[in-house]
Amino acid sequence: MNRRLPVADGAAVRRRAVELVREHRGAIAAVTIIQLLAALASVGIPRVLGSMVDLVTGAVDANTAGRLQGLIVVVIALAVGNAALTGCGEYLARVLGERVFAELRERLVGSAMHLPLSVVESAGTGDLLGRTGRDLDSIRNVVQRGVSQILVIVLTLLTIVAAAVITSPQLSPALIIPLSTILPAASWYLRYAVPAYRAMNAMWAEVDGVVAETADQAVTVDAHGLGARRNRILDRAMIEVWSTEQYALWLRIVLITALGLGSFAPVIAVVAWGAWLAGHGAVSLGAITTVSLYAVQLRTPVSEMTFWIDSLQTAGAAMSRIVGVELVAPDRQATSSTVTGLPPRVCGVSYAYLPGHDVLHDVDLELIPGERLAVVGPSGSGKSTLGRMLAGIHPPTRGRVTVGDGDGVDLTALTEDALHHEVALVTQEHHVFACSLADNLRLARTDATDAELERALEVVGAAEWARGLSDGLDTLVGAGGVQLTPGQAQQVALARIVLMDPATLVLDEATSLLDPSVARSAERSLDAVLAGRTVVAIAHRLDTAAAADRVAVVIDGRIVELGPHAELLAAGGEYARLWRAWVSG
Repeated sequence: MNRRLPVADGAAVRRRAVELVREHRGAIAAVTIIQLLAALASVGIPRVLGSMVDLVTGAVDANTAGRLQGLIVVVIALAVGNAALTGCGEYLARVLGERVFAELRERLVGSAMHLPLSVVESAGTGDLLGRTGRDLDSIRNVVQRGVSQILVIVLTLLTIVAAAVITSPQLSPALIIPLSTILPAASWYLRYAVPAYRAMNAMWAEVDGVVAETADQAVTVDAHGLGARRNRILDRAMIEVWSTEQYALWLRIVLITALGLGSFAPVIAVVAWGAWLAGHGAVSLGAITTVSLYAVQLRTPVSEMTFWIDSLQTAGAAMSRIVGVELVAPDRQATSSTVTGLPPRVCGVSYAYLPGHDVLHDVDLELIPGERLAVVGPSGSGKSTLGRMLAGIHPPTRGRVTVGDGDGVDLTALTEDALHHEVALVTQEHHVFACSLADNLRLARTDATDAELERALEVVGAAEWARGLSDGLDTLVGAGGVQLTPGQAQQVALARIVLMDPATLVLDEATSLLDPSVARSAERSLDAVLAGRTVVAIAHRLDTAAAADRVAVVIDGRIVELGPHAELLAAGGEYARLWRAWVSG
Protein backbone atom coordinates (compact mmCIF):
# COMPACT_ATOMS: atom_id res chain seq x y z
CA MET A 1 0.00 0.00 0.00
CA ASN A 2 1.30 3.46 -0.93
CA ARG A 3 2.00 5.86 1.89
CA ARG A 4 1.38 9.43 0.82
CA LEU A 5 3.86 12.21 1.38
CA PRO A 6 3.09 14.33 4.46
CA VAL A 7 0.70 17.27 4.38
CA ALA A 8 1.71 20.38 6.34
CA ASP A 9 -0.64 21.68 9.00
CA GLY A 10 -1.97 25.23 9.10
CA ALA A 11 0.84 26.44 11.36
CA ALA A 12 3.54 25.24 8.94
CA VAL A 13 1.77 26.88 5.98
CA ARG A 14 1.45 30.14 7.91
CA ARG A 15 5.15 30.04 8.80
CA ARG A 16 6.00 29.57 5.14
CA ALA A 17 3.71 32.45 4.18
CA VAL A 18 5.33 34.68 6.81
CA GLU A 19 8.76 33.78 5.41
CA LEU A 20 7.63 34.82 1.94
CA VAL A 21 6.25 38.10 3.27
CA ARG A 22 9.52 38.86 5.07
CA GLU A 23 11.57 38.05 1.98
CA HIS A 24 9.48 40.42 -0.14
CA ARG A 25 8.38 42.96 2.45
CA GLY A 26 9.70 45.91 0.42
CA ALA A 27 7.76 44.98 -2.71
CA ILE A 28 4.65 44.10 -0.68
CA ALA A 29 4.81 47.47 1.11
CA ALA A 30 5.09 49.33 -2.21
CA VAL A 31 2.12 47.46 -3.68
CA THR A 32 0.08 48.05 -0.50
CA ILE A 33 0.77 51.80 -0.47
CA ILE A 34 -0.11 52.21 -4.16
CA GLN A 35 -3.28 50.14 -3.84
CA LEU A 36 -4.26 52.10 -0.71
CA LEU A 37 -3.86 55.37 -2.61
CA ALA A 38 -5.96 53.92 -5.44
CA ALA A 39 -8.66 52.90 -2.95
CA LEU A 40 -8.64 56.37 -1.37
CA ALA A 41 -9.04 57.94 -4.81
CA SER A 42 -11.92 55.56 -5.50
CA VAL A 43 -13.81 56.37 -2.29
CA GLY A 44 -13.11 60.06 -2.79
CA ILE A 45 -15.34 60.15 -5.85
CA PRO A 46 -18.64 59.40 -4.00
CA ARG A 47 -17.66 61.95 -1.35
CA VAL A 48 -17.26 64.65 -4.01
CA LEU A 49 -20.48 63.57 -5.74
CA GLY A 50 -22.30 63.91 -2.43
CA SER A 51 -20.90 67.39 -2.04
CA MET A 52 -22.17 68.21 -5.55
CA VAL A 53 -25.67 67.01 -4.56
CA ASP A 54 -25.62 69.18 -1.46
CA LEU A 55 -24.38 72.08 -3.58
CA VAL A 56 -27.17 71.93 -6.17
CA THR A 57 -29.91 71.28 -3.58
CA GLY A 58 -28.81 74.11 -1.33
CA ALA A 59 -28.86 77.84 -1.80
CA VAL A 60 -27.65 78.81 -5.27
CA ASP A 61 -25.48 81.92 -5.69
CA ALA A 62 -23.07 83.37 -8.24
CA ASN A 63 -20.24 81.06 -7.12
CA THR A 64 -22.28 77.84 -7.35
CA ALA A 65 -21.47 77.13 -11.01
CA GLY A 66 -17.75 77.72 -10.50
CA ARG A 67 -17.66 75.50 -7.43
CA LEU A 68 -19.61 72.81 -9.30
CA GLN A 69 -17.13 72.94 -12.17
CA GLY A 70 -14.26 72.66 -9.70
CA LEU A 71 -15.84 69.57 -8.12
CA ILE A 72 -16.27 68.02 -11.58
CA VAL A 73 -12.56 68.57 -12.22
CA VAL A 74 -11.80 66.90 -8.87
CA VAL A 75 -13.95 63.88 -9.82
CA ILE A 76 -12.12 63.56 -13.14
CA ALA A 77 -8.74 63.91 -11.44
CA LEU A 78 -9.68 61.25 -8.85
CA ALA A 79 -10.89 58.89 -11.59
CA VAL A 80 -7.69 59.36 -13.60
CA GLY A 81 -5.57 59.00 -10.47
CA ASN A 82 -7.44 55.85 -9.48
CA ALA A 83 -6.91 54.31 -12.92
CA ALA A 84 -3.20 55.20 -12.97
CA LEU A 85 -2.57 53.98 -9.43
CA THR A 86 -4.56 50.78 -10.01
CA GLY A 87 -2.58 50.03 -13.18
CA CYS A 88 0.74 50.69 -11.47
CA GLY A 89 -0.25 48.62 -8.45
CA GLU A 90 -1.44 45.77 -10.68
CA TYR A 91 1.86 45.80 -12.59
CA LEU A 92 3.98 45.72 -9.44
CA ALA A 93 1.76 43.03 -7.92
CA ARG A 94 2.04 40.86 -11.04
CA VAL A 95 5.84 41.17 -10.94
CA LEU A 96 5.83 40.30 -7.25
CA GLY A 97 3.52 37.35 -7.88
CA GLU A 98 5.76 35.97 -10.63
CA ARG A 99 8.80 36.19 -8.36
CA VAL A 100 7.04 34.51 -5.46
CA PHE A 101 5.64 31.76 -7.67
CA ALA A 102 9.07 31.16 -9.23
CA GLU A 103 10.58 30.80 -5.76
CA LEU A 104 7.85 28.39 -4.67
CA ARG A 105 8.32 26.31 -7.78
CA GLU A 106 12.11 26.22 -7.49
CA ARG A 107 11.95 25.38 -3.79
CA LEU A 108 9.48 22.57 -4.46
CA VAL A 109 11.61 21.13 -7.25
CA GLY A 110 14.69 21.38 -5.02
CA SER A 111 12.90 19.60 -2.18
CA ALA A 112 11.59 16.92 -4.55
CA MET A 113 15.05 16.33 -6.00
CA HIS A 114 16.43 15.66 -2.52
CA LEU A 115 13.63 13.39 -1.34
CA PRO A 116 14.78 9.94 -0.24
CA LEU A 117 13.97 7.56 -3.08
CA SER A 118 12.47 5.10 -0.63
CA VAL A 119 9.91 7.75 0.36
CA VAL A 120 9.07 8.56 -3.27
CA GLU A 121 8.68 4.88 -4.14
CA SER A 122 6.45 4.30 -1.11
CA ALA A 123 4.28 7.33 -1.90
CA GLY A 124 3.76 6.29 -5.50
CA THR A 125 3.97 8.21 -8.76
CA GLY A 126 0.75 10.16 -8.43
CA ASP A 127 1.40 11.88 -5.10
CA LEU A 128 4.59 13.70 -6.11
CA LEU A 129 3.29 14.23 -9.65
CA GLY A 130 0.16 15.87 -8.25
CA ARG A 131 2.14 18.20 -6.01
CA THR A 132 4.52 19.33 -8.73
CA GLY A 133 1.70 19.66 -11.28
CA ARG A 134 -1.90 20.19 -10.20
CA ASP A 135 -1.07 21.68 -6.79
CA LEU A 136 1.35 24.21 -8.26
CA ASP A 137 -1.27 25.16 -10.85
CA SER A 138 -3.80 25.64 -8.05
CA ILE A 139 -1.71 28.34 -6.40
CA ARG A 140 -0.42 29.90 -9.65
CA ASN A 141 -3.41 32.22 -10.13
CA VAL A 142 -3.58 33.19 -6.46
CA VAL A 143 0.11 34.06 -6.31
CA GLN A 144 0.30 35.78 -9.70
CA ARG A 145 -3.02 37.70 -9.62
CA GLY A 146 -4.39 37.23 -6.14
CA VAL A 147 -1.76 39.39 -4.44
CA SER A 148 -3.06 42.53 -6.11
CA GLN A 149 -6.73 41.55 -6.18
CA ILE A 150 -6.91 40.55 -2.51
CA LEU A 151 -5.10 43.73 -1.49
CA VAL A 152 -7.57 45.78 -3.54
CA ILE A 153 -10.54 43.99 -1.97
CA VAL A 154 -9.28 44.36 1.61
CA LEU A 155 -8.16 47.97 1.22
CA THR A 156 -11.34 48.93 -0.65
CA LEU A 157 -13.55 47.44 2.04
CA LEU A 158 -11.62 49.15 4.83
CA THR A 159 -11.50 52.54 3.11
CA ILE A 160 -15.20 52.42 2.15
CA VAL A 161 -16.24 51.58 5.71
CA ALA A 162 -13.94 54.24 7.14
CA ALA A 163 -15.17 56.84 4.62
CA ALA A 164 -18.79 55.98 5.40
CA VAL A 165 -18.19 56.47 9.14
CA ILE A 166 -16.44 59.79 8.52
CA THR A 167 -19.13 60.98 6.09
CA SER A 168 -22.09 60.13 8.32
CA PRO A 169 -21.77 58.32 11.64
CA GLN A 170 -25.57 58.09 11.74
CA LEU A 171 -25.87 56.33 8.37
CA SER A 172 -22.80 54.13 8.57
CA PRO A 173 -24.39 51.41 10.80
CA ALA A 174 -26.84 50.67 7.96
CA LEU A 175 -23.84 49.81 5.80
CA ILE A 176 -21.69 48.04 8.41
CA ILE A 177 -24.29 45.82 10.13
CA PRO A 178 -25.56 44.02 6.96
CA LEU A 179 -21.95 43.74 5.74
CA SER A 180 -20.90 42.05 8.99
CA THR A 181 -23.29 39.16 8.31
CA ILE A 182 -20.74 37.95 5.74
CA LEU A 183 -18.30 36.98 8.48
CA PRO A 184 -20.31 34.05 9.95
CA ALA A 185 -20.93 32.66 6.46
CA ALA A 186 -17.23 32.89 5.58
CA SER A 187 -16.24 31.32 8.91
CA TRP A 188 -18.66 28.43 8.38
CA TYR A 189 -17.35 27.92 4.85
CA LEU A 190 -13.70 27.88 5.90
CA ARG A 191 -14.36 25.30 8.61
CA TYR A 192 -15.60 22.75 6.07
CA ALA A 193 -13.92 23.82 2.82
CA VAL A 194 -10.28 23.45 3.90
CA PRO A 195 -10.43 19.69 4.67
CA ALA A 196 -12.62 19.17 1.59
CA TYR A 197 -10.06 20.75 -0.72
CA ARG A 198 -7.19 18.86 0.89
CA ALA A 199 -9.03 15.58 0.36
CA MET A 200 -9.88 16.56 -3.21
CA ASN A 201 -6.25 17.38 -4.06
CA ALA A 202 -5.11 14.05 -2.63
CA MET A 203 -7.74 12.21 -4.68
CA TRP A 204 -6.73 14.03 -7.86
CA ALA A 205 -3.14 12.98 -7.13
CA GLU A 206 -4.33 9.38 -6.96
CA VAL A 207 -6.10 9.79 -10.32
CA ASP A 208 -2.95 11.28 -11.85
CA GLY A 209 -0.93 8.38 -10.49
CA VAL A 210 -3.28 5.75 -11.92
CA VAL A 211 -3.23 7.42 -15.34
CA ALA A 212 0.56 7.93 -15.34
CA GLU A 213 1.35 4.40 -14.18
CA THR A 214 -1.05 2.85 -16.70
CA ALA A 215 0.37 4.92 -19.54
CA ASP A 216 4.00 4.31 -18.58
CA GLN A 217 3.43 0.55 -18.32
CA ALA A 218 1.03 0.26 -21.26
CA VAL A 219 2.96 -2.64 -22.76
CA THR A 220 2.78 -4.63 -19.51
CA VAL A 221 -0.92 -3.77 -19.08
CA ASP A 222 -1.69 -5.02 -22.59
CA ALA A 223 0.51 -8.10 -22.29
CA HIS A 224 -1.21 -9.28 -19.11
CA GLY A 225 -4.72 -8.17 -20.05
CA LEU A 226 -4.93 -5.69 -17.18
CA GLY A 227 -6.82 -3.00 -19.10
CA ALA A 228 -10.22 -3.70 -17.53
CA ARG A 229 -8.72 -3.85 -14.04
CA ARG A 230 -6.86 -0.57 -14.49
CA ASN A 231 -10.05 1.04 -15.79
CA ARG A 232 -11.95 -0.11 -12.72
CA ILE A 233 -9.28 1.38 -10.47
CA LEU A 234 -9.48 4.66 -12.39
CA ASP A 235 -13.30 4.65 -12.26
CA ARG A 236 -13.27 4.16 -8.50
CA ALA A 237 -10.80 7.03 -8.06
CA MET A 238 -12.87 9.30 -10.32
CA ILE A 239 -16.07 8.52 -8.38
CA GLU A 240 -14.33 9.56 -5.15
CA VAL A 241 -13.11 12.78 -6.77
CA TRP A 242 -16.57 13.55 -8.16
CA SER A 243 -18.22 13.02 -4.77
CA THR A 244 -15.77 15.40 -3.11
CA GLU A 245 -16.16 17.92 -5.94
CA GLN A 246 -19.95 17.87 -5.45
CA TYR A 247 -19.55 18.49 -1.72
CA ALA A 248 -17.14 21.39 -2.35
CA LEU A 249 -19.56 22.82 -4.95
CA TRP A 250 -22.40 22.75 -2.40
CA LEU A 251 -20.22 24.66 0.06
CA ARG A 252 -19.46 27.25 -2.63
CA ILE A 253 -23.18 27.68 -3.46
CA VAL A 254 -23.96 28.43 0.20
CA LEU A 255 -21.08 30.92 0.37
CA ILE A 256 -22.09 32.66 -2.88
CA THR A 257 -25.68 32.97 -1.68
CA ALA A 258 -24.62 34.48 1.64
CA LEU A 259 -22.20 36.93 0.03
CA GLY A 260 -24.78 37.87 -2.58
CA LEU A 261 -27.27 38.80 0.10
CA GLY A 262 -24.52 40.58 2.00
CA SER A 263 -23.68 42.73 -1.01
CA PHE A 264 -27.29 43.84 -1.72
CA ALA A 265 -28.43 44.34 1.86
CA PRO A 266 -26.28 47.44 2.61
CA VAL A 267 -27.73 49.35 -0.36
CA ILE A 268 -31.32 48.73 0.75
CA ALA A 269 -30.51 49.40 4.40
CA VAL A 270 -28.72 52.70 3.69
CA VAL A 271 -31.52 54.02 1.49
CA ALA A 272 -34.23 52.99 3.97
CA TRP A 273 -32.39 54.23 7.07
CA GLY A 274 -31.28 57.37 5.26
CA ALA A 275 -34.86 58.18 4.23
CA TRP A 276 -35.97 57.91 7.84
CA LEU A 277 -33.09 60.07 9.09
CA ALA A 278 -33.62 62.65 6.34
CA GLY A 279 -37.31 62.88 7.30
CA HIS A 280 -36.19 63.85 10.79
CA GLY A 281 -33.56 66.28 9.51
CA ALA A 282 -30.65 64.20 10.86
CA VAL A 283 -28.72 63.81 7.57
CA SER A 284 -28.47 65.64 4.28
CA LEU A 285 -29.38 64.33 0.86
CA GLY A 286 -25.72 64.58 -0.09
CA ALA A 287 -24.72 62.31 2.82
CA ILE A 288 -27.34 59.76 1.80
CA THR A 289 -26.07 59.90 -1.79
CA THR A 290 -22.46 59.45 -0.69
CA VAL A 291 -23.09 56.53 1.66
CA SER A 292 -25.44 54.92 -0.87
CA LEU A 293 -22.72 55.09 -3.49
CA TYR A 294 -20.34 53.55 -0.97
CA ALA A 295 -22.84 50.71 -0.50
CA VAL A 296 -22.98 50.24 -4.28
CA GLN A 297 -19.18 50.27 -4.43
CA LEU A 298 -19.13 47.47 -1.87
CA ARG A 299 -20.87 45.10 -4.27
CA THR A 300 -17.81 44.70 -6.50
CA PRO A 301 -15.25 43.74 -3.82
CA VAL A 302 -17.80 41.55 -2.01
CA SER A 303 -18.63 39.76 -5.25
CA GLU A 304 -14.94 39.28 -6.03
CA MET A 305 -14.43 38.09 -2.47
CA THR A 306 -16.54 35.03 -3.29
CA PHE A 307 -14.09 33.97 -5.97
CA TRP A 308 -10.96 34.73 -4.00
CA ILE A 309 -12.11 33.06 -0.77
CA ASP A 310 -12.73 29.91 -2.77
CA SER A 311 -9.42 30.27 -4.64
CA LEU A 312 -7.56 30.85 -1.38
CA GLN A 313 -8.91 27.62 0.07
CA THR A 314 -7.89 25.68 -3.01
CA ALA A 315 -4.46 27.31 -2.92
CA GLY A 316 -4.18 26.79 0.84
CA ALA A 317 -4.87 23.08 0.49
CA ALA A 318 -2.35 22.90 -2.35
CA MET A 319 0.18 24.90 -0.33
CA SER A 320 -0.11 22.49 2.59
CA ARG A 321 0.76 19.62 0.25
CA ILE A 322 3.65 21.55 -1.32
CA VAL A 323 5.10 22.56 2.06
CA GLY A 324 4.61 18.94 3.13
CA VAL A 325 7.31 17.89 0.66
CA GLU A 326 9.78 19.98 2.65
CA LEU A 327 8.78 18.14 5.85
CA VAL A 328 10.01 14.73 4.70
CA ALA A 329 12.81 13.71 7.03
CA PRO A 330 16.12 12.80 5.33
CA ASP A 331 17.12 9.16 5.38
CA ARG A 332 20.76 10.05 6.11
CA GLN A 333 22.94 12.56 7.89
CA ALA A 334 26.00 13.75 5.95
CA THR A 335 29.04 13.94 8.22
CA SER A 336 31.98 13.65 5.81
CA SER A 337 33.14 15.32 2.60
CA THR A 338 36.26 13.19 2.18
CA VAL A 339 36.78 11.61 -1.26
CA THR A 340 38.95 8.48 -1.14
CA GLY A 341 38.64 7.26 -4.74
CA LEU A 342 38.34 3.69 -3.47
CA PRO A 343 35.45 1.40 -4.46
CA PRO A 344 32.60 0.81 -2.00
CA ARG A 345 32.63 -2.22 0.29
CA VAL A 346 29.48 -4.14 1.28
CA CYS A 347 29.47 -5.72 4.73
CA GLY A 348 26.53 -7.83 5.94
CA VAL A 349 23.97 -5.72 4.09
CA SER A 350 20.26 -6.46 4.17
CA TYR A 351 17.57 -4.20 2.74
CA ALA A 352 13.78 -4.13 2.94
CA TYR A 353 11.46 -1.80 1.05
CA LEU A 354 8.75 -2.89 3.48
CA PRO A 355 9.56 -3.79 7.10
CA GLY A 356 10.01 -7.52 7.53
CA HIS A 357 10.33 -8.24 3.80
CA ASP A 358 14.05 -8.23 2.98
CA VAL A 359 15.05 -8.19 -0.67
CA LEU A 360 18.76 -8.45 0.18
CA HIS A 361 20.03 -10.88 2.81
CA ASP A 362 23.41 -10.43 4.58
CA VAL A 363 25.32 -9.56 1.40
CA ASP A 364 29.11 -9.21 1.55
CA LEU A 365 31.04 -7.87 -1.42
CA GLU A 366 34.60 -6.62 -1.65
CA LEU A 367 35.30 -4.76 -4.89
CA ILE A 368 38.80 -4.75 -6.31
CA PRO A 369 39.96 -1.25 -7.33
CA GLY A 370 39.92 -0.85 -11.10
CA GLU A 371 37.99 -4.06 -11.82
CA ARG A 372 34.93 -4.55 -14.01
CA LEU A 373 32.36 -6.50 -12.00
CA ALA A 374 29.23 -7.80 -13.69
CA VAL A 375 26.18 -8.45 -11.51
CA VAL A 376 23.73 -10.88 -13.10
CA GLY A 377 20.64 -12.77 -12.05
CA PRO A 378 17.00 -13.30 -12.95
CA SER A 379 14.49 -10.45 -12.78
CA GLY A 380 13.51 -9.65 -9.20
CA SER A 381 16.60 -11.28 -7.72
CA GLY A 382 17.74 -8.05 -6.06
CA LYS A 383 20.63 -7.07 -8.33
CA SER A 384 19.27 -3.55 -8.99
CA THR A 385 18.75 -3.06 -5.24
CA LEU A 386 22.35 -4.11 -4.69
CA GLY A 387 23.39 -1.54 -7.29
CA ARG A 388 21.52 1.14 -5.38
CA MET A 389 23.31 0.12 -2.18
CA LEU A 390 26.66 0.39 -3.98
CA ALA A 391 25.71 3.83 -5.30
CA GLY A 392 24.61 5.13 -1.89
CA ILE A 393 21.02 5.68 -3.06
CA HIS A 394 19.44 3.82 -0.15
CA PRO A 395 20.89 3.34 3.32
CA PRO A 396 20.89 -0.38 4.16
CA THR A 397 18.37 -1.75 6.63
CA ARG A 398 21.21 -3.67 8.29
CA GLY A 399 24.93 -3.76 7.65
CA ARG A 400 27.17 -1.12 6.06
CA VAL A 401 28.28 0.10 2.64
CA THR A 402 31.54 1.99 3.12
CA VAL A 403 34.45 3.58 1.29
CA GLY A 404 37.99 4.12 2.50
CA ASP A 405 40.53 2.11 4.43
CA GLY A 406 39.86 0.39 7.73
CA ASP A 407 36.30 0.75 8.94
CA GLY A 408 35.77 3.35 6.23
CA VAL A 409 32.96 5.89 5.96
CA ASP A 410 29.36 4.96 5.18
CA LEU A 411 28.36 6.07 1.70
CA THR A 412 25.20 7.57 3.13
CA ALA A 413 27.30 9.70 5.50
CA LEU A 414 28.99 11.51 2.59
CA THR A 415 27.87 14.88 1.32
CA GLU A 416 26.23 14.85 -2.09
CA ASP A 417 29.32 16.28 -3.82
CA ALA A 418 31.62 13.74 -2.18
CA LEU A 419 29.24 10.88 -2.98
CA HIS A 420 29.06 11.88 -6.65
CA HIS A 421 32.85 11.93 -6.85
CA GLU A 422 33.03 8.50 -5.25
CA VAL A 423 30.33 6.66 -7.15
CA ALA A 424 27.63 7.37 -9.72
CA LEU A 425 24.64 5.35 -10.86
CA VAL A 426 23.14 5.35 -14.34
CA THR A 427 19.99 3.31 -14.89
CA GLN A 428 17.79 2.38 -17.82
CA GLU A 429 15.56 5.30 -16.80
CA HIS A 430 16.62 8.58 -18.35
CA HIS A 431 15.27 12.03 -19.08
CA VAL A 432 15.95 14.68 -21.69
CA PHE A 433 15.13 18.14 -20.38
CA ALA A 434 13.52 20.82 -22.54
CA CYS A 435 16.62 22.90 -23.15
CA SER A 436 19.72 22.83 -25.33
CA LEU A 437 21.81 19.69 -25.69
CA ALA A 438 24.69 21.54 -24.01
CA ASP A 439 22.55 22.46 -20.99
CA ASN A 440 21.37 18.83 -20.74
CA LEU A 441 24.99 17.71 -20.51
CA ARG A 442 26.08 20.48 -18.14
CA LEU A 443 23.67 19.16 -15.54
CA ALA A 444 26.54 16.86 -14.66
CA ARG A 445 29.22 19.58 -14.66
CA THR A 446 28.20 23.20 -14.95
CA ASP A 447 31.73 24.41 -15.81
CA ALA A 448 32.30 21.94 -18.68
CA THR A 449 33.58 23.55 -21.91
CA ASP A 450 32.12 22.85 -25.34
CA ALA A 451 35.19 20.79 -26.16
CA GLU A 452 34.63 18.62 -23.07
CA LEU A 453 30.98 18.17 -24.00
CA GLU A 454 31.93 17.06 -27.51
CA ARG A 455 34.51 14.65 -26.11
CA ALA A 456 31.92 13.13 -23.74
CA LEU A 457 29.52 12.64 -26.65
CA GLU A 458 32.27 11.04 -28.69
CA VAL A 459 33.07 8.64 -25.85
CA VAL A 460 29.51 7.27 -25.81
CA GLY A 461 29.26 7.13 -29.61
CA ALA A 462 26.90 10.11 -29.92
CA ALA A 463 29.22 12.63 -31.60
CA GLU A 464 28.04 11.87 -35.15
CA TRP A 465 24.32 12.51 -34.61
CA ALA A 466 25.06 15.44 -32.28
CA ARG A 467 27.12 17.14 -35.00
CA GLY A 468 24.24 16.56 -37.40
CA LEU A 469 21.83 18.66 -35.32
CA SER A 470 20.86 22.02 -36.83
CA ASP A 471 22.56 24.13 -34.14
CA GLY A 472 24.98 21.56 -32.78
CA LEU A 473 25.28 21.69 -29.00
CA ASP A 474 22.93 24.70 -28.90
CA THR A 475 20.08 22.73 -30.48
CA LEU A 476 16.94 22.64 -28.35
CA VAL A 477 16.00 19.07 -27.47
CA GLY A 478 13.15 17.50 -25.50
CA ALA A 479 9.64 18.94 -25.37
CA GLY A 480 9.30 21.69 -27.98
CA GLY A 481 12.61 20.80 -29.61
CA VAL A 482 14.28 17.90 -31.38
CA GLN A 483 12.89 14.63 -30.07
CA LEU A 484 15.76 12.24 -29.35
CA THR A 485 15.31 8.51 -29.81
CA PRO A 486 15.46 6.32 -26.67
CA GLY A 487 18.96 5.26 -27.65
CA GLN A 488 20.12 8.86 -28.12
CA ALA A 489 18.56 9.90 -24.81
CA GLN A 490 20.43 7.07 -23.08
CA GLN A 491 23.65 8.20 -24.70
CA VAL A 492 23.09 11.69 -23.29
CA ALA A 493 22.70 10.12 -19.84
CA LEU A 494 25.93 8.20 -20.31
CA ALA A 495 27.70 11.34 -21.49
CA ARG A 496 26.69 13.06 -18.25
CA ILE A 497 28.37 10.25 -16.32
CA VAL A 498 31.52 10.66 -18.39
CA LEU A 499 31.57 14.36 -17.48
CA MET A 500 31.13 13.56 -13.78
CA ASP A 501 34.12 11.21 -13.96
CA PRO A 502 33.39 9.27 -10.73
CA ALA A 503 35.87 6.89 -9.14
CA THR A 504 33.32 4.05 -9.24
CA LEU A 505 30.53 3.68 -11.76
CA VAL A 506 27.43 1.54 -11.29
CA LEU A 507 25.63 0.75 -14.55
CA ASP A 508 22.17 -0.70 -13.89
CA GLU A 509 21.31 -2.16 -17.31
CA ALA A 510 22.23 1.29 -18.57
CA THR A 511 22.54 0.31 -22.21
CA SER A 512 19.51 -1.98 -22.36
CA LEU A 513 17.51 0.52 -24.42
CA LEU A 514 20.24 0.96 -27.04
CA ASP A 515 20.53 -1.03 -30.22
CA PRO A 516 23.03 -3.87 -29.65
CA SER A 517 25.58 -2.32 -32.00
CA VAL A 518 25.29 1.10 -30.33
CA ALA A 519 25.41 -0.47 -26.87
CA ARG A 520 28.58 -2.38 -27.66
CA SER A 521 30.16 0.78 -29.08
CA ALA A 522 29.24 2.78 -25.98
CA GLU A 523 30.59 0.10 -23.67
CA ARG A 524 33.88 -0.06 -25.61
CA SER A 525 34.19 3.71 -25.33
CA LEU A 526 33.46 3.57 -21.62
CA ASP A 527 36.16 0.93 -21.28
CA ALA A 528 38.72 3.35 -22.67
CA VAL A 529 37.59 6.33 -20.59
CA LEU A 530 37.14 4.38 -17.33
CA ALA A 531 40.43 2.50 -17.50
CA GLY A 532 41.77 2.17 -13.97
CA ARG A 533 38.38 2.91 -12.45
CA THR A 534 35.99 0.48 -10.81
CA VAL A 535 32.86 -0.38 -12.79
CA VAL A 536 29.89 -2.42 -11.57
CA ALA A 537 27.70 -3.42 -14.52
CA ILE A 538 24.26 -4.77 -13.69
CA ALA A 539 22.99 -6.29 -16.90
CA HIS A 540 20.66 -8.86 -18.39
CA ARG A 541 22.88 -9.27 -21.48
CA LEU A 542 25.48 -11.82 -20.48
CA ASP A 543 27.97 -10.73 -23.13
CA THR A 544 28.72 -7.91 -20.65
CA ALA A 545 29.46 -10.53 -18.01
CA ALA A 546 31.76 -12.46 -20.35
CA ALA A 547 33.93 -9.35 -20.81
CA ALA A 548 34.05 -8.55 -17.08
CA ASP A 549 36.90 -9.33 -14.70
CA ARG A 550 34.50 -10.98 -12.26
CA VAL A 551 30.84 -11.94 -12.18
CA ALA A 552 28.53 -11.83 -9.15
CA VAL A 553 25.42 -13.98 -9.44
CA VAL A 554 22.49 -12.73 -7.34
CA ILE A 555 19.64 -15.15 -6.58
CA ASP A 556 16.84 -14.30 -4.16
CA GLY A 557 18.76 -11.40 -2.64
CA ARG A 558 21.99 -13.33 -2.04
CA ILE A 559 25.28 -13.51 -3.90
CA VAL A 560 25.45 -17.23 -4.61
CA GLU A 561 28.49 -17.19 -6.93
CA LEU A 562 31.39 -14.82 -7.44
CA GLY A 563 34.36 -15.22 -9.76
CA PRO A 564 35.66 -14.90 -13.34
CA HIS A 565 33.42 -15.90 -16.23
CA ALA A 566 35.46 -18.99 -17.17
CA GLU A 567 35.63 -20.33 -13.61
CA LEU A 568 31.90 -19.94 -13.07
CA LEU A 569 31.16 -21.72 -16.34
CA ALA A 570 33.43 -24.57 -15.34
CA ALA A 571 31.73 -24.81 -11.93
CA GLY A 572 28.42 -25.67 -13.61
CA GLY A 573 26.30 -23.73 -11.12
CA GLU A 574 23.71 -20.97 -11.42
CA TYR A 575 25.85 -18.85 -13.73
CA ALA A 576 26.42 -21.76 -16.09
CA ARG A 577 22.66 -22.30 -16.23
CA LEU A 578 22.03 -18.62 -16.98
CA TRP A 579 24.74 -18.67 -19.66
CA ARG A 580 23.29 -21.71 -21.41
CA ALA A 581 19.85 -20.07 -21.42
CA TRP A 582 21.38 -16.88 -22.82
CA VAL A 583 23.32 -18.64 -25.58
CA SER A 584 20.40 -20.87 -26.60
CA GLY A 585 17.96 -17.94 -26.52
